[in-house]
Amino acid sequence: MDVDQCDEKKMLQQPKTKPQTPTKSTSSSPSLPTPIFYSPTKISNSSSFDRFIPTRLNNNWQTAFSMISENNRSSSVTKKIRENNGEGSRDGIAYSCLLKNELLGASIEDVKGQCEERRILSPLAGKNLFKYTTPTKDRSLLDQSSPYSLSPLSAKSQKLLRSPRKATRKISRIPFKVLDAPELQDDFYLNLVDWSSQNVLSVGLGSSVYLWSACTSQVTRLCDLSGDNNSVTSVAWNERGNLVAVGTHSGYIQIWDVAMNKQVNKLQGHNARVGALAWNGEILSSGSRDRLILQRDVRTPSLVGERKLGAHRQEVCGLKWSPDKQYLASGGNDNRLYVWNLHSLSPIQTYTEHLAAVKAIAWSPHHHGLLASGGGTADRCIRFWNTLTGQPMQCVDTGSQVCNLAWSKHSSELVSTHGYSQNQILVWKYPSLTQVAKLTGHSYRVLYLAMSPDGEAIVTGAGDETLRFWNVFSKARSQKENKSVLNLFTSIR
Repeated sequence: MDVDQCDEKKMLQQPKTKPQTPTKSTSSSPSLPTPIFYSPTKISNSSSFDRFIPTRLNNNWQTAFSMISENNRSSSVTKKIRENNGEGSRDGIAYSCLLKNELLGASIEDVKGQCEERRILSPLAGKNLFKYTTPTKDRSLLDQSSPYSLSPLSAKSQKLLRSPRKATRKISRIPFKVLDAPELQDDFYLNLVDWSSQNVLSVGLGSSVYLWSACTSQVTRLCDLSGDNNSVTSVAWNERGNLVAVGTHSGYIQIWDVAMNKQVNKLQGHNARVGALAWNGEILSSGSRDRLILQRDVRTPSLVGERKLGAHRQEVCGLKWSPDKQYLASGGNDNRLYVWNLHSLSPIQTYTEHLAAVKAIAWSPHHHGLLASGGGTADRCIRFWNTLTGQPMQCVDTGSQVCNLAWSKHSSELVSTHGYSQNQILVWKYPSLTQVAKLTGHSYRVLYLAMSPDGEAIVTGAGDETLRFWNVFSKARSQKENKSVLNLFTSIR
């Protein structure tokens, strides 16, 4: 007999002991034996079942979900809440903590600690999904809620909901003021807008310079260069806010006293347009298309010789002094960024990583030696430099031509304005370089930027011949920081 036939015969053979079945088969044809299900519990003889379902009524297991990652733990409702809230998904975290208190007996009273725990949670923690522990106390004893409470929530959850929330910061996407600026030139290499410490805005429009008082909204014309067939290419206020320097297309610089409405000085030396100006006390630095940077004392220009800094190979379009007034950063159309000190005639540091003209330059007032710079259309990057060591730090691609940079006076944030191709205004948080806000409204390149003296508002100008004012920064944090017992000037009256 074949082996396969023998096995088939054994399978069709009826067993000697027939198991008990719930119903009798009425069919006369042979059938396969009914499988026997073995159970660790004793089944009564009165009834039997075709399957066994284990009973766990006597077990009291508690499942702890602390090992599950936040992405797997969140329900669809929580995920939707987090998508709609950009401020760290605080509502989603509060909702998750509330569920833990009510369903798992957790004793969470404040959301702040949970936010910090979520930040440091390892992404590999989700591998061990569950852990089982034996509860030591009844949950009703842990809650200890008042029998007279009208709330269905436990005492811990009520305290959680009453915990103070950090105010969500909202930056308006709409400018709070728009001014017409006819004849505002659409030229990347010019700097035609500046805001003084006396809250007066100076704007170069064509061949004239206009002053706009933010306190009274009064507009006055400071000077007119049309008689010389000249035009304004740059404006810059000194620190006191009483003098404004006006760079011209012909290469000379006029110094005007605003209170007297009178020209007090005229500086010559450049043979091409002056597109960049920067004050350092009574010293005025000027950058020109003739590739030179001149530093002169506006009080005695004829007695003190000028200092010529001649490292750039093309037009100088960006100049900024450091907060301690010890170093000058310059950017040019040669894609170079230089750092100068007060004594050397050659740059002490040279950065060549940018791939386009460097006009946007800003020194951080919060981190000593930190310098930010932005490149033109072919570069589109904001780069950060440690000028103390001369090493590059971070870089972010903005996707558009970087026209201006400015740091917040009160927090470690900065704002950038852009040209081709999105014409946007971006607010960044440093050092994470996350975008806090994106402002749009200009239809041309946002070539000009100035900050208000209180550090809360900025004004932007573009070739669409408009000036737009935005509230982007808050000084609430700085007010807390200024209340220090070590600051003697706060006690002097």
